Amino acid sequence: MPELPEVESLAAYLRATATGLRVARVELAAISALKTFDPPVTDLVGARIVDASRRGKFLDVALVDEDGEVLHLVTHLARAGWLHWRREMSDAPPRPGKGPLAFRVVLVDDDGVPAGGFDLTEAGTKKGLAVYVTRDPSTLEGIARLGPEPLDDAFTVDVLAGILREAGGKQIKGVLREQGTIAGIGNAYSDDILHAARLSPYKSANKLDAGEIATLHQAIHDVLTDAVTRSQGLGAADLKAEKKLGMRVHGRTGQPCPVCGDTVREVSFADSSLQYCPTCQTDGKPLADRRTSKFLK
Repeated sequence: MPELPEVESLAAYLRATATGLRVARVELAAISALKTFDPPVTDLVGARIVDASRRGKFLDVALVDEDGEVLHLVTHLARAGWLHWRREMSDAPPRPGKGPLAFRVVLVDDDGVPAGGFDLTEAGTKKGLAVYVTRDPSTLEGIARLGPEPLDDAFTVDVLAGILREAGGKQIKGVLREQGTIAGIGNAYSDDILHAARLSPYKSANKLDAGEIATLHQAIHDVLTDAVTRSQGLGAADLKAEKKLGMRVHGRTGQPCPVCGDTVREVSFADSSLQYCPTCQTDGKPLADRRTSKFLK
């Protein structure tokens, strides 16, 4: 799933590549992906892209139409979605329900010369990619409920401490992933943040002492900042590979821990998994690979 660093990099890529271009046409291939009806998606045609930004895991493309009205094309890529920049776009309309394509934006310059565009695609059969057209992104339910941005200056150690107190006995792994609590961190980066902070993913949020909270805050900042920095300047096609290469423990089950050399282990759930290092995070004790037990006996 694209998380804060990848969506931030996609926004930067679109700012550099698409700003100033106009929408020649939009094509909806997956009807279920479009979550809004007013303004209609056709209002994007003729509008000029003026900016691209991120809020949590939402990508926001801002446009100005021919009457000067600001519109926003907002997307959430969900678990298996992605944005693909195309230098050349097909003239043939997409076939609804066929293949991974969900939504297409075709762009031209001020002279009407084709200037590429982008496809929003989603792999697999479980569809969650969402597209919105709105005048005000803050009115979208998913954005309105987001917690603080972890890389903002306002996200201090004290703010994090308050979040952890309020979370009570919830496991810290789940707290980091909850978008209404902290925006933009998902399954992958929560694994790496906890590894950097040397914390068990099962530890209760309200059991962290002041030193552990400060260490966790620093790990959140360092892991996310490093990921954003590594992705700077990369095209949309290269971001997935960079994310995978940069992971500390996530997705590295069976490989040596980059810190201590112990074997990275995994806990599997119904629809996800987590990775961790026993030596660095759980006092050498492997976590049970089942929900009903804390540790292997």
